[in-house]
Amino acid sequence: MTDARVLKRALLSVSDKTGLIDFARALASRGVTLISTGGTRKAIAEAGVPVIDVSDVTGFPEMMDGRVKTLHPKVHGGLLAIRENPEHEAAMLAHGIEPIDLLVVNLYPFEATVAKGAGWEETIENIDIGGPAMIRAAAKNHDDVAVVVDVADYGSILKALDAHSGATTLALRKKLAQKAYARTAAYDSAISNWLAQAIGEDTPEYRAVGGKLSEPMRYGENPHQKAGFYLTGENRPGVATARQVQGKQLSYNNVNDTDAAFELAAEFDPTRTAAVAIIKHSNPCGVAEGASLTDAYLKALACDPVSAFGGIVALNKKLDAQAASEIVKIFTEVIIAPDADEEAIALIAAKKNLRLLLTGGLPDPRKGGLTVRSVSGGLLFQGRDNAVVDDMELKVVTKRAPSAQELADLKFAFRVAKHVKSNAIVYAKDGATVGVGAGQMSRVDSSRIAAWKAAEAAKAAGLPESLAKGSVVASDAFFPFADGLLAAAEAGATAVIQPGGSMRDEDVIKAADEAGLAMVLTGHRHFRH
Repeated sequence: MTDARVLKRALLSVSDKTGLIDFARALASRGVTLISTGGTRKAIAEAGVPVIDVSDVTGFPEMMDGRVKTLHPKVHGGLLAIRENPEHEAAMLAHGIEPIDLLVVNLYPFEATVAKGAGWEETIENIDIGGPAMIRAAAKNHDDVAVVVDVADYGSILKALDAHSGATTLALRKKLAQKAYARTAAYDSAISNWLAQAIGEDTPEYRAVGGKLSEPMRYGENPHQKAGFYLTGENRPGVATARQVQGKQLSYNNVNDTDAAFELAAEFDPTRTAAVAIIKHSNPCGVAEGASLTDAYLKALACDPVSAFGGIVALNKKLDAQAASEIVKIFTEVIIAPDADEEAIALIAAKKNLRLLLTGGLPDPRKGGLTVRSVSGGLLFQGRDNAVVDDMELKVVTKRAPSAQELADLKFAFRVAKHVKSNAIVYAKDGATVGVGAGQMSRVDSSRIAAWKAAEAAKAAGLPESLAKGSVVASDAFFPFADGLLAAAEAGATAVIQPGGSMRDEDVIKAADEAGLAMVLTGHRHFRH
């Protein structure tokens, strides 16, 4: 093979030492000379594997607390020299530089350091300098050099050596080079975003995103679209960090919907109440709080039992057997919860395709962070919507103030409306949604759809009147006209919560008074497109 490069010398410098000794021993047994640094060299030497200290190659000791050890021409020259280039060969001969055929580097654990909440100094010290420099050098020279940045690729190197008489192939080196540049890009994006947050820079001149493949997916939103799930390393409990106990692989739509469901369930403090959210196409079709998860689930299901079929169920507390036995009565795609008891796990196990995800905790609805969305030719970044109704100053603007029960339901409804696609209208009663209108171009249409849903739910339950009778209603944004509010009154709502801020607020307030509604303004909008 003309593109084969025999592997004679390798430099190993790793933070994650998983599999290191076995890999080093396997290389040495194939006649590869090993060079290493610091703790990596010590670990290899203590295992009885021959290894050369990088200081013996460069002629300089490690210095400045290890900050300077591989930034040297005898390292970078060995990585960057183009084999069979006469000028490069002459320079190597003149300066005593020997080629390095394999670089094995995994970087200082910057992302893990940030995730554990380390202070400024510790975080700064976990920014790798020599590692990325060597990785980029080796990846650039992939015609001659193989670079490994992931312990999962040790086997690929050994397999290639065995298949090609101690050599690596150009195809493998190209694949490893692509991965290497992606790794350094993701690493630098984590550093730059951390620094931007640390110094309070909301819109830095350059913004980067990066992630590691969790798993390739069968397809995206539709079968003709390719997709993969990438993890950013953000330490936020949810679908990205969850342990999948059972069930088939999550689809693209499952991941999107499960994230929406769990973020909504987390709005409800588990020390105060049990709460369940049932999601379909990233919109809630039923949400409720209750004395138990079973109580909350049954109330949530009653809001829209038809749409709940094939949905995602998210819980804010440890799943128990009683709740599990109710959930499995209808077809459900995913259950996500902080934890589950063994009896609940056993009950769900009977449904082999039902995915059960356990997160170990709830995301903090008040915590900031970034969300990103792609558009043609660009990326839209914004801070996470971390406004919580409990922290808002609610202003009563009608002649009638809401009762204590109405106020509790108003807060509940606004909490849910935050997670409904705009235009969003949510009817609620006794700590449960009874009608949801989502994603309509007209707010009055959302109001009418939510009222229709409430009427349909009543029919399904065999009740004589719409569930919206005696309910309250939440709107994610102001009512531009009184028609949406009047549609809610006509459906039977008695109280309204909305942000306010319309030029016609006075007209809307007047209409509310004439209809005998109580209305409070939050001053906060919850658009969700």
